[in-house]
Amino acid sequence: MGQLTGPTDPSADAHWHVHEARRGFFTDTSICIGCKACEVACKEWNRNPRDGDLELTGMSYDNTVALGASTWRHVAFIEQDRERIERARESGRALVGLGMPAVRGGDGPASEEMPAWGEADLTPPDTPEFRWLMSSDVCKHCTHAGCLDVCPTGAMMRTEFGTVVVQNDICNGCGTCVAGCPFGVVERRSDGTVAPTVREGHRKGEQPPVDNRGIAQKCTLCYDRLRDDETPACAKTCPTTSIKFGEREEMVATARERVAQLHAQGMTEARLYGANDDDGVGGTGSVFLLLDEPEVYGLPPDPRVCTADLMTMYKRAGTAAAGMIAAAAVSFLSARKKGRR
Repeated sequence: MGQLTGPTDPSADAHWHVHEARRGFFTDTSICIGCKACEVACKEWNRNPRDGDLELTGMSYDNTVALGASTWRHVAFIEQDRERIERARESGRALVGLGMPAVRGGDGPASEEMPAWGEADLTPPDTPEFRWLMSSDVCKHCTHAGCLDVCPTGAMMRTEFGTVVVQNDICNGCGTCVAGCPFGVVERRSDGTVAPTVREGHRKGEQPPVDNRGIAQKCTLCYDRLRDDETPACAKTCPTTSIKFGEREEMVATARERVAQLHAQGMTEARLYGANDDDGVGGTGSVFLLLDEPEVYGLPPDPRVCTADLMTMYKRAGTAAAGMIAAAAVSFLSARKKGRR
């Protein structure tokens, strides 16, 4: 795993509360096919508006580009050429490339080769010239959430499921949470277009207007569905079970078993992200299995919440203030003694 721990335990230093029986995701990128069904299901269920003008970016086949206020699930397409592959192979790792799964045929006539989807060959191919990596990204629902810590209005709320959601009627759009998130997940919603808009936020001639414009938005882990004991829309829709949902402890256990399985198959580059409870955010509710370094997927290798060092900062500030007061007192007493002489 790319995440590291410092010389101290940030959970203990910051006095973080560990949420028991919390829910979360395990996203297995090794079986993601980039279909973006999770993106569509998320938008449909949460009634999120579109992001952008639906035009080619010129950077990638992935035109969603990134997570945002209106895209709470984002399937990233990481396209790497020979130069990147050769540079990565210098580390000695056996690289894995993902493509659309091929269906295995039988030994009989073509008419008899009708295997079910469950028999699809999901073995990643060897791709020395070019490779795809795909990953469905989402809010991490951190154990210690920076957005929750810095929110001045209390709009950020920790739910009974251990997740973090935005209360739309309380958020004032100040944007403090945007800066407080070490993953760059939180964003204030605009109309999502570059074309002229009417006052309500939608493009001319289009309906309906954009809801919650100007306030912070992010994944809620389908809080409304959780309250009805239902699976989040993205996990419910995923056709390859790349997105799994359940109790976080169970998800971490499943993730570790999957990594061990891939290592046994020689895919030693597989590693977990977010499963380390001693990292800079106390572990995340969304755990990922990656096939390369976190930076390749646009993830920070060692995320640290901005408020993790507050206790240390307070102590140092107090020590500095005490030193300044003592110096001022000494200077004042010295001046008085000289004046008496």
